[in-house]
Order: sequence, then C-alpha cells, then structure tokens
Amino acid sequence: MNKKTLGNKSLIYPMPVTIVGAEVEGKPNFMTIAFIGIVNINPGMVAFGSNRKHLTNKGIVANQTFSINIPSQDQLEIADYIGIYSGTKIDKSRLFEVFYGKLGNAPMIASCPLNLECRVTDVLERGGIDQIIVGEIVESYCEEKFLTEGNPDVEKMNPAVFTMYDNRYFAIGKYLGKAWSMGKDFKPKKKP
Repeated sequence: MNKKTLGNKSLIYPMPVTIVGAEVEGKPNFMTIAFIGIVNINPGMVAFGSNRKHLTNKGIVANQTFSINIPSQDQLEIADYIGIYSGTKIDKSRLFEVFYGKLGNAPMIASCPLNLECRVTDVLERGGIDQIIVGEIVESYCEEKFLTEGNPDVEKMNPAVFTMYDNRYFAIGKYLGKAWSMGKDFKPKKKP
C-alpha cells in the first residue's frame, strides 16, 4: 500500500448541493452549502458548517430557524450564483418563489424538489471560521411528482453533488443495490 498524506482536509465525498434559507431583517435570504449532513434519525436532525460572517447565519441565529432546500441539476446555475454572491450585495429574496411551513419564518424554495424546515437546537463555536449549526427537522416537503411509493426518489429529484478542493459538481450515478440487503450474502475472505 502506498497512500499519500493529504493533510487536514474535509474529504468526505461527495457532498450534497443544498440551499439553506433564513429570514434576515424580514426578508428571505439563501446560501449554498455542501458541508451538511443528517446527524440523527429520530428525531430527524441535521448539522452544517458555515462561516459566521454569512448573512444567512445571522438570520439563523436571530430566528432560531432555517430551511434546507435540495435543488435539481436544472437549478445548479442559480445555486452556484447564490453561493458566489453575498446577500449583503444582492437581494436574494427575489430569486425564488418562497413558501413557509409550520414554523412561519423559515423560507423554503417552491421550485426545489425537497425542502426541510428546521428549528435550531445548537450553534457550536469550535474556534474555526465556521459556526456548526444543528437543527431538528420539523417538517419535510416534497411534490408528488418527485415521490415513489411515498418517498422522495433521488432519480426523479435529480440532485447534484459537490467535491471540495477541485470545486466541481457532479450528477448522481447509477443505482447499485438495495441497502441493508445486498450485504447479506457477503462472505469474508480468510487472511492467508
């Protein structure tokens, strides 16, 4: 084995492309986030890292709510755009048709296939440039056309993924097998 060391890098690949939303001074604002993931199943919880200087972070901390919107590949250009430009420079409230759910102040993007409405449970300060925001999923929203047997269908939603350090977007690949099933017939090899 000849592995090269790469240093302290965030290299869990790939990362989902998401758009996080929050109310900021009474208006919806959005930022593109890939440093995000599910951290608990019951209750459903998410966490993400985001620079504390982001305008959206200020709204999240002030309101204690946020949304996670999963864009389709068709929305990748606008997702990249809002990741490039700060809400202090452009008015992102006019870029999307917005709707609100149970919490009333977590703006969600109507055109995104999947939306998660979240309540903040923790904002962690660990000394890096990012705040780690942890939230409980209060409700999930998905249009019927993106569901199969009542569940969001990744092929129908057509999301994108991101790789850090080379800054590239990718499509999700082909179906490989059923989780908690395909490993049932695995036979470990005996070591020589």
